[in-house]
Amino acid sequence: MRGQDHPGLKRLRTPLAGALLGGMLVFACGAIYAQNAPQIVPRVTGAASPMGDVPTPPLARPVIDDKRLMRNYPEQPPIIPHSIDNYQLTLKTNRCLDCHRRQFTEGSGAPMISITHFMDRDGQVLADVTPRRYFCTACHVQQTDAQPLVPSTFKDMLLVGPEKK
Repeated sequence: MRGQDHPGLKRLRTPLAGALLGGMLVFACGAIYAQNAPQIVPRVTGAASPMGDVPTPPLARPVIDDKRLMRNYPEQPPIIPHSIDNYQLTLKTNRCLDCHRRQFTEGSGAPMISITHFMDRDGQVLADVTPRRYFCTACHVQQTDAQPLVPSTFKDMLLVGPEKK
C-alpha cells in the first residue's frame, strides 16, 4: 500500500543510515587531520635507508685524572673518574671490587662502596655486595670528554639560591 513501509526495508534502513553517517564522519575527520597533520620530525641519527650502513662515531676519551667531581643532584651515582677499559664484570669476576671492597680500600686509596650496596631488598645488611648492586656499570658511568648531546641550562639549587638570582 501507498505510504506504508515494507517491513524488510525498516530493518535495512537503520544500519545503512548508520554506516553512511559513520563514513561521512570518518571522511570529515580525515580531511581536518590532513590540513593540521603534524610535521614529520627530521632524522636525528641512523641511515636514511633502514638497512643502510652508518659509520660508528669515535668513542669519547676517558678522563683519567682520578679527580672526583661534585654530583649534579642528590642520590646521583658517582661518576667513575678513571679508565675502566678491559675491566671484567661477569657473574664470577668484578674488577671494581678489587679496589672498592671495604677490606681493600686502605691499600688502594679508593673510596669504599656505599653501605646501600650491601643491603638486600628487605634492608638487611649482608656481608658482601648484594647481587642487585654487583654490576657497577648499570648505574656508574665512566667520566669522558664527550660533549653534551643537547644543551643544558641546569643550575644547582645551592649555587643559585633565592639570594643569588
